[in-house]
Amino acid sequence: MKFTKMQGAGNDYVYVDCFQERLPDDPAALARSIADRHFGVGGDGLILICPSSVADARMRMFNADGSESEMCGNGVRCVAKYVYDHGIRRAPQLRIETGRGVLSLDLLISNDKVERVRVDMGAPIFAPAEVPADWPGERIVDAPAPDDWNLSRLAWTQDCGLDPRMTCLSMGNPHLTLYCQRVSDVPLEQIGPRLENASIFPRRINVHFVQVHSPAEVTMRTWERGSGVTLACGTGASAVCVAGVLTGRTQRKILAHLPGGDLELEWSDANDHVTMTGPAVEVFSGVWPD
Repeated sequence: MKFTKMQGAGNDYVYVDCFQERLPDDPAALARSIADRHFGVGGDGLILICPSSVADARMRMFNADGSESEMCGNGVRCVAKYVYDHGIRRAPQLRIETGRGVLSLDLLISNDKVERVRVDMGAPIFAPAEVPADWPGERIVDAPAPDDWNLSRLAWTQDCGLDPRMTCLSMGNPHLTLYCQRVSDVPLEQIGPRLENASIFPRRINVHFVQVHSPAEVTMRTWERGSGVTLACGTGASAVCVAGVLTGRTQRKILAHLPGGDLELEWSDANDHVTMTGPAVEVFSGVWPD
């Protein structure tokens, strides 16, 4: 089976062109083996680029643990680059079918290759039942974290200046945002899995810690549901943009610094949609033994 390794702001996946290759019989098992960074190709997961009856292509995304996720913002940018660069559809605007629905993407092309992609990520979803989160009320915005998380009583929370209030929303997949003064001091490997699997999140959740530099600039770190620490999360950055507006910390247009690179986000007050712009890079191709 032929594959292509691609990355967007360091969020790396193994891509399979199912226009040319047979759809894997067990994509979850393939994701676990091919994404292994010691015994496989290595990556945050597996993305299948498939034919679609309603768009130019369909993206199916599997985390490194084999679980299928609804959406991946960095991943869908790379899908658009692959579709254009490999001749599946040569157009400066593409439509990609995802678990979130059909997304529109504008390609920023240089020397006949896609370098950056702007994605219409759609409107954020706030109703707790649709995030999903087991929480009363219409929104979860700067809500006190549950007592059993013990956030205010953990030593490291003082070191990083954590604000123990949470904002939760969905960008087609679920996100939890917490703010702190020094994001580099958060022990992400320790707290990430605890929050991902907290009992109030029936489908688990992506966890983001954010440091605000100004109303237009933040730094964030991510623990991704099913993959662990990742260098970037596009839907997460979109959720952080929305959370910043809802809590009065940032404006509608921000630059987000992630360990793997920068993303530009804007939450429009005209149509309620979030747009995300960032790089898409093809790293190498190879053949995976059946």
